[in-house]
Amino acid sequence: MTSPLGQPVRTAPRAERNGSAAQFTFQAASKAGRKARLSIQGMSGSGKTWTGLGIAHGLSEGRKFAVIDTERGAASLYAGIGGIQFDTLAMDRYDPRDLARALDAAAQAGYPTVFVDSLSHFWKGTDGTLDQVEKAKAKYGGNKFAGWKDGTPMQNDMVAAILAYPGHVVASMRSYTEWVLENGKPQRVGTRPEQRKGIEYEFDVAVSMDIDNTLEVLKSRCPALSRQVIKRPQGARDIAVPILAWLAAEPKADAEDELAQQ
Repeated sequence: MTSPLGQPVRTAPRAERNGSAAQFTFQAASKAGRKARLSIQGMSGSGKTWTGLGIAHGLSEGRKFAVIDTERGAASLYAGIGGIQFDTLAMDRYDPRDLARALDAAAQAGYPTVFVDSLSHFWKGTDGTLDQVEKAKAKYGGNKFAGWKDGTPMQNDMVAAILAYPGHVVASMRSYTEWVLENGKPQRVGTRPEQRKGIEYEFDVAVSMDIDNTLEVLKSRCPALSRQVIKRPQGARDIAVPILAWLAAEPKADAEDELAQQ
C-alpha cells in the first residue's frame, strides 16, 4: 500500500486473537491492598539504618517487623530504642536468589514489613549479582558480557520478589562516594546507589541521606512527600505516617460522578 505521495504506508498487523477479549477486563483504579516500597540511599554515617528502622516501625503500626541484615548486626544495636522491636536474619553471602527466599520466609512468618539493610550487598557483595556474572562468564569462553545471560534473570527475579512481598518493604542502599570542593573545602558526598542502575524506578518512594543526617526525597508517588527535605528525620512520624495515609485514601469521585450518585 502506498500513499498519494508515493511513500509506503506501514500498517500494524492485526493482533492474533487467542480466546475472547473478555480476558482483558479493565477495573476502576484503586490503592486497596497496596503496600509501600521505599529505598534509602546514603554514604556511611548518614543515618540509613536508624531512619529505615523508624520507617519500618511506623509502617508496621507497632507490630514486630523483620530485618534482613547484611551489615554485621548494625540494626540490632538500635533494638528497643523508641519501642522499636524486630526480628533479624543475618546474611553473610548475598546470592540474589537467597534474598528472594528470605523474603518468602518473612511472608510465611507474617511480618507486616521487611527492612533489607542493605540491598547493595546483593549487587556487589560476595555471591551478589556482579559475582554471579563473573562466575558465569566461564561458561561463555570468558565473555563477561555473555555472563549477564545468567546474572540478569537473577537480578530481575530478586526485584520481582521485593515487589511481590505481601507487606511493606524498606531497603537501604550504600551510595558511591566522591570528594568535591565546597567553599574551597573538600567535602564527601554520596552519588548514585550501589545497585544496578535504575533500581530506584522500582520503589514508590526513593530518598537520599547526607552526612548531616538530612533526608531528601528524590522520587515520590506519595504527593505529601514530593520534593521534601527533612533534617534529622523521625522515620515513623515524617515518612511512614504520610505514606500510610496516602495508601489508605480512596480516589475522590469527580463532580459529575457525585451528581450522578445523588
